[in-house]
Amino acid sequence: MSQRIAISSGDINGIGPEIILKYLHGRNLEGHTAIILSSPKVIEFYKRKLGIDLSYHLISEIEDAVEGALNLLSSYDVSEADITPGKLSRQSGQYAMEAVEIGVELCKNGKADALVTAPISKEAVNLAGYNIPGHTEFLAERTHSSNFMMMLVNEELRVGLNSTHIPIGAVKQTVTETSIIRRAKLMHQSLKDDFAISKPTIAVLGLNPHAGDGGIIGKEEQNIIAPAIQKLKRKGLNVTGPHPADGFFGNQSYKDYDGILAMYHDQGLIPFKTLSFGKGVNFTAGLPIVRTSPDHGTAFDIAGQGKADTGSFGRAFKLAIHLSENRNQYA
Repeated sequence: MSQRIAISSGDINGIGPEIILKYLHGRNLEGHTAIILSSPKVIEFYKRKLGIDLSYHLISEIEDAVEGALNLLSSYDVSEADITPGKLSRQSGQYAMEAVEIGVELCKNGKADALVTAPISKEAVNLAGYNIPGHTEFLAERTHSSNFMMMLVNEELRVGLNSTHIPIGAVKQTVTETSIIRRAKLMHQSLKDDFAISKPTIAVLGLNPHAGDGGIIGKEEQNIIAPAIQKLKRKGLNVTGPHPADGFFGNQSYKDYDGILAMYHDQGLIPFKTLSFGKGVNFTAGLPIVRTSPDHGTAFDIAGQGKADTGSFGRAFKLAIHLSENRNQYA
């Protein structure tokens, strides 16, 4: 079944436009429809700068999209003076979020099957008046989703987070039985519906070093995480833990599980990016829409220089197709 994949441009002064153009240049979409959400001025600017001869269908309404081809939906009105690779600006943050908002609405209305978001600058979007810590929270708000989770994916490695973009000092307050049970159940359902895994296995990491060492280094594992795991098991979920995070990744135990639930951002993302950088995809589980993104940022330091690698974006695009197909079939 052909899928319609919307692609938000990301920060126009970052590597977003570059990785989109470089990945899609000359690519056979295999019957799927790609819709870039940007401005013709941005796309033409980077085509000239990068020397990419990319053909696309310029449309002003989604209904005009050419099926099975590359389309550009004019999504914001940009001045060429605002396109300054490598520069942080309020305008670039505004354009980035306007594209995301259009993509969300297209997916909510069933006019697109999935949204791939190119990198934004959190600083730029906050300068533009969006008081958000990142894409994930914004997408949850716009889709009225209270139960959602950031999941990083690289083929068979899938890491979900109990908490996302919060200060490390606030992490302890998020480690509750209720939160762990909710996140594990959400991961279980996503692995079934989105990844077509009929009987998912999930590893839950501990919070403290050595998973508390029997309560010597902390009692959250004994008092909170282990009881949550037992309740999940009684509900029929195949969940184990709490596992010491360092040994779990160090001895490659992650290969034995379909999903891994980390207690906080860096506990999950540092090993994931060490194992997968340039190949990982950020997926938001629990949303009513399919959304994927590269696992890297705007890379202002190399923007517009032709150096950006398209590996992560390409995997995000392919995963968006795969997940939307699975969701249509299994959800």
